Amino acid sequence: MTSVNTNYGALVALQSLNQTSRELADVQNRINTGLKVSSAKENGAVFAIAEGQRARVASLGAVQDGIDRATSVIDVGLSAGEAIGDILKQLKEKSVAAQATDLSADQRAALQADFNALRNQIDQIANAATFNGSNLVNGTNLSGGSNAFSVLTTDAAGQSGGRYDMTGSALVDGDGNPFSVHADIEDATAMTFNDSELRFSITTGNITETMTVALTSGDTINDFIESVASQSNGRVTASFDAESGEISLHSNEEFTVTYYEADAVADDGGIFGAGAAGTAMTESVAPGTGTNVLAVNGFNFTLGAAGQALEELTASLNISTADGAAAAVTAIDNALVNLNRDLATMGAQSKALTVQKTFLGKLQDSIEAGIGNLVDADLAKESARLQALQVKQQLGAQALSIANSAPSIVLSFFR
Repeated sequence: MTSVNTNYGALVALQSLNQTSRELADVQNRINTGLKVSSAKENGAVFAIAEGQRARVASLGAVQDGIDRATSVIDVGLSAGEAIGDILKQLKEKSVAAQATDLSADQRAALQADFNALRNQIDQIANAATFNGSNLVNGTNLSGGSNAFSVLTTDAAGQSGGRYDMTGSALVDGDGNPFSVHADIEDATAMTFNDSELRFSITTGNITETMTVALTSGDTINDFIESVASQSNGRVTASFDAESGEISLHSNEEFTVTYYEADAVADDGGIFGAGAAGTAMTESVAPGTGTNVLAVNGFNFTLGAAGQALEELTASLNISTADGAAAAVTAIDNALVNLNRDLATMGAQSKALTVQKTFLGKLQDSIEAGIGNLVDADLAKESARLQALQVKQQLGAQALSIANSAPSIVLSFFR
């Protein structure tokens, strides 16, 4: 039917042209932004994933900033410690010189004056070694003190689960004696559990899975670590820290761990968790808690600090006599040994933070690459599509023009 009121061909041509224009606008937007998913309306699921990962990249950047600040604090402390070590060497030189018996009173007085001047610089150096309000070498950041601080080493979302410390009588050495620190895994042979078990529960959606790990008295630590991994199908793992003598439990999923004896929730005797003795253990752990910080250990390098490196180096040291000089040499030697030990600890902390920052940088790069895979546009492909759609748009406009002129044929019917 031919009609001047309804031009179906023009309507179809217009719909096709409008569709081409929309596709062309999408391609132009991808070229302008470089993104194939730039808003939630384009692909809500992918956009949500990308936004979550962008937030994580930002949080990792904040963690790296914190590591940089802590590293600077440690580096300043190391510089101060090394400067104090240099002074100790000079003090030893003066003390050794003062042991000579052929010195005159004036010469001994000069050596004592130099000794006192050098010694008095130690406290000044220690107190000046402050960065961002933190000082690791003047006693204000001793472990457990009010000014002690910890460094976030990863974002909570990226951490692998909670940590429980096995303390008390849970671990014993090869002779049956309990230990707490500096134990080797091969020496920590026996575990003093009653025959009991740990039950791990992991909930995914509406499904809760419970995995049981049997604890047998006399199991080695290796046995326990292997049992946790094998009996939970790898969803929960255990690790042993030889420096602290601690076993930790980890999972990438939120989990609940409960201690059982005779098929009933029982008192774990303080073996797991931080609960008081006499309290049955049942702990819920979310990923990201417990093991994502590094405690920075501070020291006190000031003169005569009790229990610290320079404890024996006091204002009472006197090298005006040969005997006094000999006593000073002994005190300085002990101070050097203790100072170098503490500096080694600080250096290890700095190295640990550097390693962690390097890892976080690589992790950031990997996450950003993953985000790119999700949302970045292939500009070469979009360029080809742009040209094709531009040609298609021109053809669509011509088709619409032809369709619009079709009703004019009606005039020929009336000639």
